[in-house]
Amino acid sequence: MILTELETLVPREDLRAIVELAVQAEEAGFDAVMLSEHVALGPSANEFGVPENPREYAAPGNQDPNMLWPSSIVMASAIAAATTRVRIVLGAIIAPLRHPVLLAKELATLDQLSRGRLVFQPTVSWHRDEYDALGVPFTKRGKILDEVLEAMMLLWASSPASYHGEYFDFTDVYSEPKPFRNGKPTMWLGGQSMHDPLLRRIVTYADGFHPFGSPSQADLDKLRAGMAAAGRDLNELEMIGGTRATFTGPDDLADVEASMTTFDDQLRAGYTTFCMKPSQHTNDIGEVRSICDYMVRQLQTLSGLAS
Repeated sequence: MILTELETLVPREDLRAIVELAVQAEEAGFDAVMLSEHVALGPSANEFGVPENPREYAAPGNQDPNMLWPSSIVMASAIAAATTRVRIVLGAIIAPLRHPVLLAKELATLDQLSRGRLVFQPTVSWHRDEYDALGVPFTKRGKILDEVLEAMMLLWASSPASYHGEYFDFTDVYSEPKPFRNGKPTMWLGGQSMHDPLLRRIVTYADGFHPFGSPSQADLDKLRAGMAAAGRDLNELEMIGGTRATFTGPDDLADVEASMTTFDDQLRAGYTTFCMKPSQHTNDIGEVRSICDYMVRQLQTLSGLAS
């Protein structure tokens, strides 16, 4: 369940309701809840115009600068405290906006607090205004992300850790706690296309592939070949798909059953995890649990047919 972009469902001032939605998702049998992020938005956030229906997914250049984006790390801490089983996915941590020593500490702490339930997806994002606000060079964000990942892996591996790069430099740093298991929290990676830097990061670090939208067959073939060349198998990756909601007007809701019609195809293609955004299907927070229950039952049936 996606717990951001919910302004048609949850009042802006009621962040605790988002935590309650996570509890409902866990009780319904969902595997994970997901939070995305922006640290700040600027005037160009909606340079391509906002969606006609506010329930559409936020995409590059279609976002009202006033959109609600609470701190995903703070929200994840509250969700970790309120739940016991559901995984907590930070589905878009804009890593170049943070120093790796700070980010490594925050993620490891969250991973320990949740007893290994943290999943994080580092990204460079798309919004130049956000980088300008924080004084980070937008055109260097890919190289900065690479250094953040390299440095965090060292910080998580042992203490003291040292790193000497173009953008970050530190010596004999003790960073505790370490992640709960396996030397790092579970990591997903994804993007709008399978470009070479993304492929390199996936084969080096990723436990899951979470694309933006539906990847092309060419992208999947490139991913499979890249994994094989690195001595890995595509089956090692958790494959993340999701609902495909459609809207016919600015105020209508997407039909839940229709949004799941591609699930059987996604299952046959190897996808095992499916995202949904509750605000696409109801305006009433009291109806979310029944929608969750229905989706779990339907997916269990489809999984049985696909096996």
